[in-house]
Amino acid sequence: MELGLTGRTALVCASSRGLGRACALELARAGCTVVINGRDAEALEATARDIRAETGARVVPVLADIATREGQDAAIGAAPEIDILVTNNGGPPFRDFRAVDREAMLAGVVGNMITPIELVQRLIDGMVDRRFGRIVNITSASVKMPLAGLDLSSGARAGLTGFLAGVARSVAHANVTINFLLPGSFDTRRLQSGLERQAQSRGVDVAAVRREEEASIPARRIGTPAEFGAACAFLCSAQAGYITGQSLLIDGGAYPGVL
Repeated sequence: MELGLTGRTALVCASSRGLGRACALELARAGCTVVINGRDAEALEATARDIRAETGARVVPVLADIATREGQDAAIGAAPEIDILVTNNGGPPFRDFRAVDREAMLAGVVGNMITPIELVQRLIDGMVDRRFGRIVNITSASVKMPLAGLDLSSGARAGLTGFLAGVARSVAHANVTINFLLPGSFDTRRLQSGLERQAQSRGVDVAAVRREEEASIPARRIGTPAEFGAACAFLCSAQAGYITGQSLLIDGGAYPGVL
């Protein structure tokens, strides 16, 4: 499908690896100039080279912590106009809620709620003026199905979803959409580290824990970053202008509810 994005510029946060990288790659394939961001210089440059080689797109790497004002300035300043914003950030580490102190709570809320809101605040008026904008926030399946140990991540991302729900309705008339992608189990470093933590705590092989994870998913497999990136690119497309304020759960059927 032709997505109607040729000539658009996208800013994809935390995109040197994992799901962010997959989103950046698909947007580059669709004809976008892509500003990518990360805090690991080597990984960021390697991702930029790979995406350029695979797509021929213009890729602008920005080494910065997107949760800081300076990092946001650098990312936003890397292109004259940003038509597409994909917010993303690593979530707080797995821990018992009793061990989450005030400092950790504030850091989690800043990283997974406040930072995306700040980026939206800074970019949305330009999108409204140009009568085109696509904002996709990568949150988590835990927004709909909270997991013990990821309470801070679930809370911050649910807060982001609630905050931007009303904003989405206020700009829909200008062909600006705001949506949310909720990943379940995807083949990323974060998932692998979680499997390794479980294996170590139980004294079993990582491969066995992975098989258990796959068996618990109705699709009987773990998702690939490529299919997640494709879903993101569609939500950013010209054809998706009538979809806004929605949370798209991509989890192979793991969530048992209907709403």
